[in-house]
Amino acid sequence: MAGPPKKRQKRDEKEEGQMPQKKFYRQRAHANPFSDHDLTYPECPAAMDWAERFPAYAATTPAGIRQDNLIAKEDLVKYGHPKLTQQVEFADIGCGYGGLLFALAPKLPQTMILGLEIRTSVTDFVQEKAKALRVQHASEGLYQNVSCIRANTMKFLPNFFNKAQLSKIFLCFPDPHFKTRKHKARIVSTTLNSEYAFVLKPGGMVYTITDVEDLHMWMAGHFDAHPSFERVLEAELADDECVEVMQTETEEGKKVERNGGQKHVAVFRRLADPPWP
Repeated sequence: MAGPPKKRQKRDEKEEGQMPQKKFYRQRAHANPFSDHDLTYPECPAAMDWAERFPAYAATTPAGIRQDNLIAKEDLVKYGHPKLTQQVEFADIGCGYGGLLFALAPKLPQTMILGLEIRTSVTDFVQEKAKALRVQHASEGLYQNVSCIRANTMKFLPNFFNKAQLSKIFLCFPDPHFKTRKHKARIVSTTLNSEYAFVLKPGGMVYTITDVEDLHMWMAGHFDAHPSFERVLEAELADDECVEVMQTETEEGKKVERNGGQKHVAVFRRLADPPWP
Protein backbone atom coordinates (compact mmCIF):
# COMPACT_ATOMS: atom_id res chain seq x y z
CA MET A 1 0.00 0.00 0.00
CA ALA A 2 1.45 3.34 -1.03
CA GLY A 3 2.20 5.85 1.70
CA PRO A 4 1.37 9.56 1.68
CA PRO A 5 3.05 11.73 -0.98
CA LYS A 6 6.53 12.89 -0.07
CA LYS A 7 7.20 16.58 0.48
CA ARG A 8 9.32 16.86 -2.66
CA GLN A 9 6.54 15.30 -4.73
CA LYS A 10 3.97 17.73 -3.31
CA ARG A 11 6.27 20.67 -4.04
CA ASP A 12 6.71 19.64 -7.65
CA GLU A 13 2.96 19.34 -8.23
CA LYS A 14 2.35 23.10 -8.15
CA GLU A 15 1.88 25.04 -11.37
CA GLU A 16 4.04 27.90 -12.60
CA GLY A 17 3.24 31.06 -10.70
CA GLN A 18 1.57 29.18 -7.86
CA MET A 19 2.85 30.15 -4.42
CA PRO A 20 4.70 27.41 -2.49
CA GLN A 21 3.02 26.09 0.63
CA LYS A 22 5.18 26.49 3.69
CA LYS A 23 4.01 23.19 5.19
CA PHE A 24 5.99 21.33 2.53
CA TYR A 25 9.19 23.22 3.34
CA ARG A 26 9.31 22.90 7.11
CA GLN A 27 12.71 22.31 8.71
CA ARG A 28 14.10 22.50 12.22
CA ALA A 29 14.74 26.05 13.36
CA HIS A 30 18.46 25.77 14.02
CA ALA A 31 21.47 24.48 12.10
CA ASN A 32 25.01 24.06 13.40
CA PRO A 33 27.16 26.58 11.46
CA PHE A 34 30.30 24.58 12.24
CA SER A 35 29.02 21.38 10.63
CA ASP A 36 29.83 20.29 7.09
CA HIS A 37 26.61 21.12 5.23
CA ASP A 38 27.82 19.96 1.81
CA LEU A 39 27.63 23.51 0.49
CA THR A 40 28.57 24.75 -2.95
CA TYR A 41 30.20 28.16 -2.98
CA PRO A 42 32.22 30.19 -5.52
CA GLU A 43 35.98 30.56 -5.26
CA CYS A 44 35.46 34.33 -5.39
CA PRO A 45 32.54 36.72 -6.01
CA ALA A 46 33.32 36.90 -9.73
CA ALA A 47 32.88 33.14 -10.08
CA MET A 48 29.27 33.25 -8.85
CA ASP A 49 26.62 32.82 -11.54
CA TRP A 50 24.36 35.61 -10.33
CA ALA A 51 22.36 35.62 -13.55
CA GLU A 52 20.79 32.32 -12.50
CA ARG A 53 19.29 34.08 -9.45
CA PHE A 54 18.55 37.44 -11.10
CA PRO A 55 17.84 36.63 -14.77
CA ALA A 56 16.24 40.01 -15.48
CA TYR A 57 19.56 41.70 -14.68
CA ALA A 58 21.75 39.43 -16.80
CA ALA A 59 24.08 41.02 -19.33
CA THR A 60 25.43 38.45 -21.78
CA THR A 61 27.91 40.79 -23.44
CA PRO A 62 30.32 43.37 -22.04
CA ALA A 63 28.36 46.02 -23.96
CA GLY A 64 25.36 45.36 -21.74
CA ILE A 65 27.29 46.01 -18.54
CA ARG A 66 27.48 49.48 -17.06
CA GLN A 67 30.64 51.36 -17.95
CA ASP A 68 31.67 51.72 -14.30
CA ASN A 69 31.41 47.95 -13.72
CA LEU A 70 34.76 47.11 -15.31
CA ILE A 71 35.36 44.09 -13.06
CA ALA A 72 32.22 42.44 -14.42
CA LYS A 73 33.41 42.92 -18.00
CA GLU A 74 36.72 41.20 -17.26
CA ASP A 75 35.03 38.36 -15.38
CA LEU A 76 32.56 37.71 -18.22
CA VAL A 77 35.50 36.71 -20.39
CA LYS A 78 37.27 34.76 -17.63
CA TYR A 79 34.37 32.73 -16.21
CA GLY A 80 32.12 32.50 -19.26
CA HIS A 81 28.73 32.90 -17.57
CA PRO A 82 26.55 36.03 -17.74
CA LYS A 83 27.20 38.80 -15.26
CA LEU A 84 24.71 41.33 -13.92
CA THR A 85 24.09 44.87 -15.07
CA GLN A 86 24.36 45.91 -11.41
CA GLN A 87 25.41 44.31 -8.14
CA VAL A 88 23.56 43.02 -5.09
CA GLU A 89 23.37 45.81 -2.50
CA PHE A 90 21.29 44.38 0.38
CA ALA A 91 22.00 41.08 2.16
CA ASP A 92 19.64 39.47 4.67
CA ILE A 93 21.78 36.97 6.57
CA GLY A 94 19.71 34.10 7.93
CA CYS A 95 16.68 35.27 5.95
CA GLY A 96 14.40 32.43 7.04
CA TYR A 97 11.24 32.27 4.92
CA GLY A 98 11.97 35.65 3.34
CA GLY A 99 9.51 38.00 5.05
CA LEU A 100 11.95 40.91 4.99
CA LEU A 101 13.05 40.19 1.42
CA PHE A 102 9.58 40.16 -0.07
CA ALA A 103 8.50 43.24 1.87
CA LEU A 104 11.49 45.32 0.77
CA ALA A 105 11.59 44.17 -2.88
CA PRO A 106 8.55 46.15 -4.15
CA LYS A 107 9.46 49.16 -2.00
CA LEU A 108 12.95 49.34 -3.53
CA PRO A 109 12.49 47.89 -7.03
CA GLN A 110 15.83 49.24 -8.30
CA THR A 111 17.83 47.67 -5.46
CA MET A 112 19.01 44.08 -5.69
CA ILE A 113 18.33 42.15 -2.48
CA LEU A 114 19.72 38.74 -1.56
CA GLY A 115 18.77 36.38 1.24
CA LEU A 116 21.31 33.91 2.61
CA GLU A 117 19.98 30.87 4.45
CA ILE A 118 21.76 27.72 5.61
CA ARG A 119 18.72 25.42 5.75
CA THR A 120 18.00 23.57 2.51
CA SER A 121 14.20 23.39 2.57
CA VAL A 122 13.83 26.97 3.75
CA THR A 123 16.11 28.18 0.94
CA ASP A 124 14.03 26.20 -1.57
CA PHE A 125 10.87 27.87 -0.29
CA VAL A 126 12.25 31.40 -0.70
CA GLN A 127 13.55 30.61 -4.19
CA GLU A 128 10.20 29.16 -5.27
CA LYS A 129 8.27 32.07 -3.79
CA ALA A 130 10.48 34.55 -5.65
CA LYS A 131 9.80 32.72 -8.93
CA ALA A 132 6.05 32.66 -8.27
CA LEU A 133 5.90 36.37 -7.42
CA ARG A 134 7.82 37.23 -10.59
CA VAL A 135 5.24 35.39 -12.65
CA GLN A 136 2.30 36.93 -10.80
CA HIS A 137 3.70 40.47 -11.17
CA ALA A 138 5.25 40.08 -14.61
CA SER A 139 3.35 43.05 -16.04
CA GLU A 140 4.70 45.30 -13.30
CA GLY A 141 8.22 43.90 -13.39
CA LEU A 142 8.28 43.45 -9.62
CA TYR A 143 10.29 40.96 -7.54
CA GLN A 144 12.96 40.57 -10.21
CA ASN A 145 15.33 42.16 -7.71
CA VAL A 146 15.06 39.54 -4.96
CA SER A 147 16.52 36.06 -4.60
CA CYS A 148 18.03 33.65 -2.10
CA ILE A 149 21.01 31.31 -1.95
CA ARG A 150 21.97 28.55 0.43
CA ALA A 151 25.11 29.63 2.24
CA ASN A 152 26.95 29.55 5.53
CA THR A 153 27.90 33.19 5.92
CA MET A 154 29.99 32.49 9.00
CA LYS A 155 32.42 30.67 6.71
CA PHE A 156 31.96 32.00 3.18
CA LEU A 157 30.66 35.59 3.19
CA PRO A 158 33.68 37.05 1.28
CA ASN A 159 33.25 34.34 -1.36
CA PHE A 160 30.00 35.98 -2.46
CA PHE A 161 30.60 39.72 -2.08
CA ASN A 162 33.37 42.07 -3.14
CA LYS A 163 35.00 44.55 -0.81
CA ALA A 164 32.67 47.53 -0.14
CA GLN A 165 29.91 46.04 -2.32
CA LEU A 166 26.96 46.10 0.08
CA SER A 167 25.08 49.09 1.44
CA LYS A 168 22.93 47.21 3.97
CA ILE A 169 23.18 43.97 5.97
CA PHE A 170 20.26 42.64 8.03
CA LEU A 171 20.61 40.33 11.03
CA CYS A 172 17.02 39.64 12.02
CA PHE A 173 16.22 37.50 15.04
CA PRO A 174 19.38 35.36 14.82
CA ASP A 175 19.78 32.18 16.86
CA PRO A 176 20.51 33.33 20.45
CA HIS A 177 22.72 30.31 21.30
CA PHE A 178 21.91 30.81 24.97
CA LYS A 179 24.55 28.50 26.46
CA THR A 180 27.92 30.14 27.07
CA ARG A 181 29.77 27.38 25.24
CA LYS A 182 27.57 28.10 22.20
CA HIS A 183 28.30 31.83 22.04
CA LYS A 184 31.02 31.18 19.47
CA ALA A 185 28.22 30.25 17.05
CA ARG A 186 26.51 33.62 17.32
CA ILE A 187 26.30 35.55 14.05
CA VAL A 188 27.91 38.61 15.65
CA SER A 189 31.49 38.45 16.94
CA THR A 190 34.70 40.43 16.64
CA THR A 191 35.87 38.30 13.71
CA LEU A 192 32.55 38.28 11.86
CA ASN A 193 32.12 42.02 12.34
CA SER A 194 35.40 42.49 10.49
CA GLU A 195 33.97 40.49 7.60
CA TYR A 196 30.82 42.62 7.61
CA ALA A 197 33.07 45.68 7.51
CA PHE A 198 34.93 44.21 4.54
CA VAL A 199 31.83 43.74 2.36
CA LEU A 200 30.10 46.98 3.44
CA LYS A 201 30.83 50.28 1.74
CA PRO A 202 31.63 53.31 3.94
CA GLY A 203 28.33 54.66 5.20
CA GLY A 204 26.68 51.26 4.82
CA MET A 205 24.47 49.94 7.62
CA VAL A 206 24.12 46.78 9.69
CA TYR A 207 20.58 46.34 11.04
CA THR A 208 20.06 44.07 14.06
CA ILE A 209 16.85 43.03 15.78
CA THR A 210 16.08 40.39 18.41
CA ASP A 211 13.58 39.68 21.15
CA VAL A 212 16.35 38.38 23.44
CA GLU A 213 17.78 41.24 25.51
CA ASP A 214 21.00 39.38 26.32
CA LEU A 215 21.68 38.81 22.62
CA HIS A 216 20.85 42.44 21.86
CA MET A 217 23.44 43.56 24.42
CA TRP A 218 25.95 41.10 22.96
CA MET A 219 25.50 42.35 19.40
CA ALA A 220 25.50 46.01 20.37
CA GLY A 221 28.56 45.55 22.56
CA HIS A 222 30.56 43.87 19.82
CA PHE A 223 29.66 46.46 17.19
CA ASP A 224 30.30 49.35 19.60
CA ALA A 225 33.74 47.95 20.32
CA HIS A 226 34.65 47.49 16.66
CA PRO A 227 36.67 50.37 15.15
CA SER A 228 34.88 50.10 11.78
CA PHE A 229 31.39 50.82 13.15
CA GLU A 230 29.47 53.50 14.99
CA ARG A 231 25.99 53.34 16.51
CA VAL A 232 23.25 55.10 14.56
CA LEU A 233 21.13 57.29 16.84
CA GLU A 234 17.42 56.54 17.15
CA ALA A 235 16.53 60.00 15.85
CA GLU A 236 18.21 59.13 12.53
CA LEU A 237 16.17 55.94 12.22
CA ALA A 238 12.75 57.56 12.60
CA ASP A 239 12.20 57.73 8.84
CA ASP A 240 14.11 54.57 7.91
CA GLU A 241 11.59 52.24 6.26
CA CYS A 242 13.99 49.33 6.62
CA VAL A 243 13.65 49.51 10.42
CA GLU A 244 9.86 49.46 10.19
CA VAL A 245 9.83 46.52 7.76
CA MET A 246 12.34 44.62 9.86
CA GLN A 247 10.06 44.87 12.88
CA THR A 248 6.75 44.09 11.19
CA GLU A 249 7.32 41.80 8.20
CA THR A 250 9.63 39.02 9.40
CA GLU A 251 8.06 35.82 10.69
CA GLU A 252 9.80 36.13 14.03
CA GLY A 253 8.79 39.77 14.31
CA LYS A 254 5.13 38.85 13.82
CA LYS A 255 5.44 36.04 16.36
CA VAL A 256 6.94 38.37 18.96
CA GLU A 257 4.10 40.83 18.27
CA ARG A 258 1.47 38.13 18.80
CA ASN A 259 3.11 37.05 22.05
CA GLY A 260 3.42 40.60 23.36
CA GLY A 261 7.22 40.45 23.48
CA GLN A 262 9.80 43.19 23.08
CA LYS A 263 11.86 43.88 19.98
CA HIS A 264 15.34 45.26 20.50
CA VAL A 265 16.71 47.17 17.51
CA ALA A 266 20.21 48.51 16.96
CA VAL A 267 21.74 49.86 13.75
CA PHE A 268 25.41 50.49 13.05
CA ARG A 269 27.14 52.54 10.36
CA ARG A 270 30.29 51.45 8.56
CA LEU A 271 32.98 54.07 9.05
CA ALA A 272 35.48 54.97 6.37
CA ASP A 273 38.88 53.36 6.82
CA PRO A 274 41.58 55.76 8.05
CA PRO A 275 44.21 56.73 5.46
CA TRP A 276 47.36 54.67 5.29
CA PRO A 277 50.35 56.45 6.89
